[in-house]
Amino acid sequence: MRFFRLLRILFVSLRFGLTEFLPGCTHLRCCRSSLPRGVRLRRALETLGPIFVKFGQMLSTRRDLIPLDIADELAQLQDNVPPFPANQVHAVLREAYGTDVTAIFAEFESTPIASASVAQVHFATLADGKPVAVKILRPGISAVIAKDLALLDMAAMLMEKLWADGKRLRPREVVAEFGRHLHNELDLMLEAANCSQLRRNFADGRLLLVPEVYWDACREQVMVMERMSGTPISQVARLRELGIDIPQLARNGVEIFFTQVFRDSFFHADMHPGNIFVADDGRYVALDFGIMGTLTDIDKQYLARNFLAFFRRDYREVARAHIESGWVPKNTPQGEFENAIRAACEPIFDKPLKDISFGRVLLRLFQTSRRFGVVIQPQLVMLQKTLLNIEGLGRELDPDLDLWKTAKPYLERWMSEQMGWRGIAESLRKEAPYWGKILPQLPRLLHERRDDLRQLIDQLQALEKHQQRRNNLLVWGIFAVTLFALVQLALLLLE
Repeated sequence: MRFFRLLRILFVSLRFGLTEFLPGCTHLRCCRSSLPRGVRLRRALETLGPIFVKFGQMLSTRRDLIPLDIADELAQLQDNVPPFPANQVHAVLREAYGTDVTAIFAEFESTPIASASVAQVHFATLADGKPVAVKILRPGISAVIAKDLALLDMAAMLMEKLWADGKRLRPREVVAEFGRHLHNELDLMLEAANCSQLRRNFADGRLLLVPEVYWDACREQVMVMERMSGTPISQVARLRELGIDIPQLARNGVEIFFTQVFRDSFFHADMHPGNIFVADDGRYVALDFGIMGTLTDIDKQYLARNFLAFFRRDYREVARAHIESGWVPKNTPQGEFENAIRAACEPIFDKPLKDISFGRVLLRLFQTSRRFGVVIQPQLVMLQKTLLNIEGLGRELDPDLDLWKTAKPYLERWMSEQMGWRGIAESLRKEAPYWGKILPQLPRLLHERRDDLRQLIDQLQALEKHQQRRNNLLVWGIFAVTLFALVQLALLLLE
């Protein structure tokens, strides 16, 4: 099956003339279509399926790395993938609910309002009159994704075996992480739970609005949520017409991202423009919660330490953090590593976002990492992808945004709360219920363990005596062998 899927990818690439994107292969173009290259690339990605569509979505935000004509065309993949027909929509709903759609919804619009790679969204009205948005999985999408993930895993395995840096980059673990998030997208009950969690995290609604989930109408193939209104964040001209403060909107976006990562350890990991609206009052509206990232406390502290060191241009601290975390070998020359990081990062400071390409900085850092044997951390792949999305959004909103000045105060405050007296107080507060339960039991637990401790001490003492006897026997053995050798030597000399 993998072989046939690979053949299909090659066939589609030739059919749409994608060989012209390969260096030195423009003469191999088999497609005779007069369509622009961006249109042909978009149609090829749509033909190949959801994984390739998601790749195109990410590329569409990187206008500093790809030509503008291609970026504009790929932007249509964000919420304008060809929909599946109405008869399939109703078939999925009947299978999910076990009854006709009219028994669940007072009104249901068969024409989708948005269509993406894994699902599409329809407007409807519940029986009690609430206007809702209904997200429905594409029929047969699970099998398509399984085939593509198997192909990616095969490619990753070959990369590990044939490429010198393959094992260090751990591509199979990266593919497994990507696959885990894709499989989560195929269960809309999980997405509904993600939406509900994010809504609780931003319950004050000051910066971010998240729809309410209507759980009684949700199924694995169907998610029903509050209908949200707003302007797609990519329509910057329209936002200006509405009087939205664009620079403030960009700064709020940075704050939302760092709040999700460092306060909640739970962040939206698919932040392309098709998933984000702006309400008329300037607040963000989050949509599509299929891919969410999580971080451990160790990950957060490591990231915060590195971000702050970067913002302060403390490259020695960056190098030390990498070495102490085990991302690079312990015997790495810290001074050399520090100088390499400085050479990669120093050019980007004191510049507005329009003059900075994080993509190119990441390429230089990748070259540096290969030189020093940096180990790629699969658990942070989704965060890295999200940072690329945010850069693309920042360029669309406010090219003059100073990311460093916007993020630095927030990170410093977070570090102070985690490492200072506030952090200690919060840790004590969280641990108080546990210690409140353990402390009264401590005398009994110590009494119960007294015999175990005494037995352990007796065993250690017996072991010590046994080892001493072995040592004595060894000494006497060495003495006897030495004495025997001396006697033999004396007899030889007497002869």
